[in-house]
Amino acid sequence: MAMETTNSGTVIAVRESVVDVHFPHQLPALLNRLDAGEDGHVVIEVVSHLSTEVVRGIALTTASGLARGSRVVDTGHSLRVPVGRQLLGRMLNVFGEAIDQGDRIEGVAWRSIHQSTVPLNELSTHPEILETGIKAIDLLTPVERGGKAGLFGGAGVGKTVLITEMIHNMVRHHQGVSLFCGIGERSREGEDLYRAMKDADLLDQTVMVFGQMSKPPGARYRVGHAALTMAEYFRDDAHQDVLLLIDNIYRFIQAGQEVSGLMGELPSRVGYQPTLASELAALEERISSTSSGAITSIQAVYVPADDFTDPAAVHTFGHLSSTILLSRKRASQGFYPAVDTLGSNSKMLMSSIAGRRHYSIALAVREALATYEELKDLIAMLGIEELSPYDRQLVNRARRLEKFLTQPFFTTEQFTGKPGRHVKLSDALEGCERILNDDFAEVPESALYMIGAIDEAVA
Repeated sequence: MAMETTNSGTVIAVRESVVDVHFPHQLPALLNRLDAGEDGHVVIEVVSHLSTEVVRGIALTTASGLARGSRVVDTGHSLRVPVGRQLLGRMLNVFGEAIDQGDRIEGVAWRSIHQSTVPLNELSTHPEILETGIKAIDLLTPVERGGKAGLFGGAGVGKTVLITEMIHNMVRHHQGVSLFCGIGERSREGEDLYRAMKDADLLDQTVMVFGQMSKPPGARYRVGHAALTMAEYFRDDAHQDVLLLIDNIYRFIQAGQEVSGLMGELPSRVGYQPTLASELAALEERISSTSSGAITSIQAVYVPADDFTDPAAVHTFGHLSSTILLSRKRASQGFYPAVDTLGSNSKMLMSSIAGRRHYSIALAVREALATYEELKDLIAMLGIEELSPYDRQLVNRARRLEKFLTQPFFTTEQFTGKPGRHVKLSDALEGCERILNDDFAEVPESALYMIGAIDEAVA
């Protein structure tokens, strides 16, 4: 690829993914793409200049087959990926190549994955809530349009289902596009998600970009930038809202740590790369809202050893506007989505942003659920009859709120047999308000389970 350029050099050292190249005539610029090997099958990104004639690069593909004296060609540009509507419904890698066994992508523009952040004077300064159509999230952990939400949860608690439902609602109700970026994903997880998206008929408005766990650290480190470049096209050129799902942002930090170690940089706290904060910021700050559209990001976040003081977790939290915690306990009790109503929070849940009514209802719901949580041990030991009439009334409210905050999803219709529901924020607020006012004290709890708006319970 791009072998026409005359600027070529030779490999002088190879250490795993690190390649030193001698260029006698002209030194390639930092971040330039170099093609090496007999057919240019090894892609290298220039990371540093060691002297006036030697560059050090990191291989984004496996460096096997490279040896001292191998020819290297400077393409004269940084790593590029395709952008355009032709990408919808396709699965790509970090180089913009199709990996879904489909036809080669033709007739698209190519852009550098290294784009500058939007200038401050072009950012939207009015905070807006993006309605997801999911009651538990819109009520207690509203997502910011053009912001970043963290999705925490282990295996089997419903992360993938929640992600596919959000993609469904973005496509159907916001006329937007969705972009899924898998950083360090297992191949099985990627294929499972692809099948789930296909079965739910969501692929036609979705682009999927993967840098699997088996790929070299350089590829995993750059796949997030590649996905963002594609997302920026839909925001800036197509003027559409984009839902960018990143799974997992910790793998991006981990890939940067591996690259830093290979480059021989001195590690920082807990062994992380010294440039952790700036690397994460360079990626996260490109996710923003402008007058032409917004990129809203939902990021799966792994917290190492559940240590929230870990530098990776601390720096990630600094960029998030919402934290959605999924609870295994709630999932085992049949509460889907299994959002931990007390552990999740959002910076958007302020009366000045969400509105006084939304804020006060969310606060009352959380208070009722917190009191019920405190009384659970007492109920288990003595029974609900031993509680005071006031506490008994509060527990009845909380139990009904718990049931009402469950919801059938469109993407699980084929498994549950229940038709999916998209619930407006106004309907979710009205339902919770009426339950708090004891309008449904005589209605069986089961009538509130897995419904959409509150009127369905009456019906």
